[in-house]
This record gives sequence, C-alpha cells and structure tokens, in this order.
Amino acid sequence: MITVGIIGGTGYTGVELLRLLAVHPEVRLQVITSRAEAGRAVSELFPSLRRYVDMVFVEPQASSLQSCDVVFSAAPNGVAMSYAPELLKAGVKLIDLAADFRLTDAALWKQWYGVPHACPELLDEAVYGLPEVNRERIRKARLVANPGCYPTAVQLGFMPLLEQGLVDVNHLVADAKSGVSGAGREAKVPNLYAEAADNLKAYAVPGHRHSPEIRQGLERVCGQPVGLTFVPHLTPMIRGIHATLYARLLDPGTEVNLQTVYERRYADEPFVDVMPAGSHPETRSVRGENTCRIAVHRPGGDTIIVLAVIDNLVKGAAGQAVQNMNILFGLSETLGLEHPAVLP
Repeated sequence: MITVGIIGGTGYTGVELLRLLAVHPEVRLQVITSRAEAGRAVSELFPSLRRYVDMVFVEPQASSLQSCDVVFSAAPNGVAMSYAPELLKAGVKLIDLAADFRLTDAALWKQWYGVPHACPELLDEAVYGLPEVNRERIRKARLVANPGCYPTAVQLGFMPLLEQGLVDVNHLVADAKSGVSGAGREAKVPNLYAEAADNLKAYAVPGHRHSPEIRQGLERVCGQPVGLTFVPHLTPMIRGIHATLYARLLDPGTEVNLQTVYERRYADEPFVDVMPAGSHPETRSVRGENTCRIAVHRPGGDTIIVLAVIDNLVKGAAGQAVQNMNILFGLSETLGLEHPAVLP
C-alpha cells in the first residue's frame, strides 16, 4: 500500500483528493493537515466523507509527513516549496497541486506570484505533470508539478496542431470559462452566490497567472516562442472549464483531416476523449470525471476551432494528481479514476 499525506486538506482541491484517494485500492491515507481545522474530524467538516475517511486534521509537521511514501500539497501557492527540500531529502515523493514548481524560471515566478522562490534549485528537477506529454519523465520523478486547470484544457486542445506544425503559432487564442470552484473555498465577495449567479464576466484580461504556464507548455511542444491571447471568464456554475481555442492554418489549402490528427494523437490516452466530428462537448459531460473531452472544427478558410472541456477539480487538479501518483508508483494509470461523469 502507498502511504499518503495531504498538506491542506480543507479546500475544494483537498476534499476532491480525499474523495478519490479514500477509495483507491492501493492507498492508505496517513496524514491530513490543516492549521485552521487541526483536531477536527474530517467527516465533521465534510459529511460526504463519513464512513470513508475516519481521520482528524492535524497541524502540518515535517516529521509526520516524512513517514509517507508520497505527499500531495493542496495548499495555496508558496506552501509546497517550503516543505519540498526536507521531504525530498527524506525520500518522500511530492506532488504539488499549486503553482510552486510549474514555471522553470525563478524570475518569472517572482514576477507573477510576487515573492522570491524558496528553492529555485529544484525548478529544473520538477517534472511538469501533464501525462499526455511527460509520462516517461513522471515515472522517474521525485517532484511533480501538477498542471493548472486552464493550462490542462488549453494545452491538450492545441497540442496536436502544434506537434504537426499545422498552424501559425504567433496567433493562438484561448477563450476559457470556469466555474467558481476554480477560485477556491476561501470566502470572497465575487464568489458569493448573489454575485456569481446569473452573470458572466471576463477577468485578468491584462494577464492571468496561468498565461506563462500555458505559453511555456506550448513552446515546449513546438520548439519556438508562441503568441498567445488568453482570456479567462467566470461562469455561474460550480465545476467545469470550457476552452474555445482558435488557430490559423499555415496552409489554408491543405487537405489534412483534422479529426484524424486528433484521434491518432490521443488514441492511447485513457483520459482524453476525441469526440465525433461536429460535436460540441459540454462541461456537464465531465463533471466528477478525470477526462478531457475535445472536438475540432474547421468552419471555413484558415480558421480552426477546438473545444475542450474538463472538470477543473478533477482532470484540472486532484484527478490528474492521482493519475500522476499512479504513474510514479508503477500502477495502472487509470486505477481509482475509472468512473463516469455525474448527471444531471
């Protein structure tokens, strides 16, 4: 059995991790930390976990975490990097669900997150945990940087086009919508029901923290700088991301079958579903599921439109983290993650 610790188990990502790991056949939950809720039963805070998680939250202490095989950090940005050196030295694998190790440039991290990186020497070692790109590197990793939710949908949507050199990489557009759970569980006025319901708004148009992560990933794929316009929106739903992606064909006269390009690229990927030609994937089709559903359209001329949907808390966070854990420990990649979406 894999002994697991979770740093920061009280947010939406943390409780999603608990939901998935509590029924994973090869996992034994050992430590769940929370400074604010230390001493409180997990099932008291989250009644949905009654009979599944019989544990209490504890103060985060390096000694208890170092007894685990793997630790997931579901805490805010800046927390995992304070634990990483000690955990890695103790032989513990670390999967960070925040942004501490996603960017390889420490100066870029400071620019977007406002503080110096606590352990920049680990940035080159950290493996970006998008299995569809880095599966073999993840197998050998000690430290996995779990991708952000928007970056997961956008990268999976654009990747086949960039890998095949089909589009102008200087003019990529990602128009993405997210449910309010993406902003976390902390009480904030914009996330109140009366503020978010019956409303749709763009935010962070001048620059979102996920922009450099997306750009970094796309540039790794195509081997050159990309021009990306990324605009996120907040929608009146709890879960889900819908990314509408636009690209221009380099050769408008090409007869390439885009449907075939996508189907071949993801044929062996258990958590990417390329839908039939003409489809329009819906966020509710992936609610609670570790899947990215994709449809590709060519409405005419040189324009390609890709639609990608994920559950931001599952394939965009906790589910992908469990997928990475499975790879790290040589388990079946789908173990503990094979269940359909929840409808309605």
